[in-house]
Amino acid sequence: MSANSVAGHDKCSRTQVMPVALAAMGVVFGDIGTSPLYTMKEVFNAHHGLAVTPDNVLGVLSLVFWALTIVVSLKYVVFIMRADNRGEGGIMALTSLALRTTRSPRLASAMAAVGLFGAALFYGDGVITPAISVLSAVEGLEVATPAFRPYVLPISLVVLTGLFLIQSKGTARVGAVFGPVMLFWFATLGVLGAINVLRHPDVLRAINPAYALAFFEANRGLGFLALGAVVLAITGGEALYADMGHFGRRPIKMAWFGFVFPALYLNYLGQGALILDNPEAVKNPFYLLVPEPLLYPMVALSTLATIIASQAVISGAFSLTKQAVQLGYSPRIHVVHTSEKEVGQIYVPNVNWMLLASVVALVLGFRSSSALASAYGIAVTLTMMIDTVLAFFVVRTLWNWGLGASLAFLLLFFSVDFAFFSANTVKIFDGGWFPLALGLAIHTLLMTWKQGRAALAERMRIDTMPLDLFIQSMFHDPPIRVPGTGVFMTTAPDGVPRALLHNLLHNKVLHARVVLVNVITDDVPYVPASERVRVEELDFGFFRVFVRYGFKDDPDIPSALGLCESQGLPFELMESSFFLGRENLIPKASSFLGLWRKRLFILMFRNAHSAADFFCIPANRVVEFGTQVEL
Repeated sequence: MSANSVAGHDKCSRTQVMPVALAAMGVVFGDIGTSPLYTMKEVFNAHHGLAVTPDNVLGVLSLVFWALTIVVSLKYVVFIMRADNRGEGGIMALTSLALRTTRSPRLASAMAAVGLFGAALFYGDGVITPAISVLSAVEGLEVATPAFRPYVLPISLVVLTGLFLIQSKGTARVGAVFGPVMLFWFATLGVLGAINVLRHPDVLRAINPAYALAFFEANRGLGFLALGAVVLAITGGEALYADMGHFGRRPIKMAWFGFVFPALYLNYLGQGALILDNPEAVKNPFYLLVPEPLLYPMVALSTLATIIASQAVISGAFSLTKQAVQLGYSPRIHVVHTSEKEVGQIYVPNVNWMLLASVVALVLGFRSSSALASAYGIAVTLTMMIDTVLAFFVVRTLWNWGLGASLAFLLLFFSVDFAFFSANTVKIFDGGWFPLALGLAIHTLLMTWKQGRAALAERMRIDTMPLDLFIQSMFHDPPIRVPGTGVFMTTAPDGVPRALLHNLLHNKVLHARVVLVNVITDDVPYVPASERVRVEELDFGFFRVFVRYGFKDDPDIPSALGLCESQGLPFELMESSFFLGRENLIPKASSFLGLWRKRLFILMFRNAHSAADFFCIPANRVVEFGTQVEL
């Protein structure tokens, strides 16, 4: 579903919204919807030292309710989801909006770096979510019988490996069943929870925030550390915002408040009621809620739900990678479209295998969901803090909120985010370092590419001949012109592409028409076809074409040039030749980058996907000229 139809979702009737809300359940709520598998178990994990008492159980349930209410419901669903970039959400869209609020290059650079770090942390989430979700689901077999314990790890690895192996097939076929499966999953959560709440209705008192406050007063340090496990209940909250472009704000809001939130919290209340009746149930309260005859079917349903949750995160990593390429933060990378109808359904092989290797390493390294929980949370809470800071600039400048209201927004949500983040910092040495290290490594790669490209462009600009002088020289000493169109890709529309100079130097000819194509990526998700191209006719048969894409568009230069006829530049693919430059970078002593980052950039540059494939240029129409550039 394209972002162009988002507005339609938000304006349509309740009857029309319902099917979209159902589809959203299969994508948007997968991560947060599988959190009941492990949250309560981890809060009362013996490793944390929190006593299983009625007051502590009610206090934790109160914390879970208010975390879901403040962070997910208020922050994301009510406020931040209004900060859409032409219907698209997510941290990249929020960063683009925040960048529009300032004219300070220094502040803009800081915002971009912070937003990019938040995006890089998403890859850490993309590794941990499949690992902890699938492990926690399969661990239900241990509840059925301890005899299954040796098989939990192998079964989990088989499920996870199979999940990544089928990515190349696309999600179009299985995506149709995601919504109904998750609807059944949330209904099951709610029913299981409600049964136990009816047995112990006093647990409903946990909605009173006084129990959360009393919990902190009674436990102090242990209570604060418990936040590091409570945060597991809201992991996936950012996905509501990130996936807004697929479904629209209204269907997500309706699904969350009308069904998902009540079902989720009912299950947490049911687990709490079970623990109050039987404190020994803290070893796995989720599966101990399930009647014994239904335990194996519940393990199967849980595994399916975690696969769906993992699929959403993996697809998000693919989409984020494509956006990074379009925005110039990543080298061109091979992207496979798995659907002829939906442009958003893509498969990125390199990212897929990186995620699989990382997930397998995590599962083998941590070996249980409880151990993995120590690594989960810190990347999510740090991303939430970044979202809050970026959203502050949006509400203050773009929404024209008063200073007092803007500061109140920042103070409320940042203080909650910071509390969760600081409680998770104790996990760094127990495994929390992994998502941070992965995020930092990816952030370094992205920033190195962006700054390296800027350095290369500046170096090329210094050595580039001005286009107007070159065209003037044609009148004094015109070269031989041959029929057809020569198309030259250029990042500097005012300069002469090196490929053009090499062609003239070696072949001694120019085509009858010379088209210089400059590709611009706007900070919007999609650019309509009516705004795709702008043609400038120059002297001596030269044309300059500006092609605009959004960060979720698929670049297709031949298709874009086909739109130029209405602006006086007819284009025939079989009568045109595309000239591309292939630079061979040579490091020099002085550079815009440090030595190690310069070498890293050159390595990335040499392994980038070919420009011809990236821009959908037929190989039999391409001529490449090599050139050596000192960087």
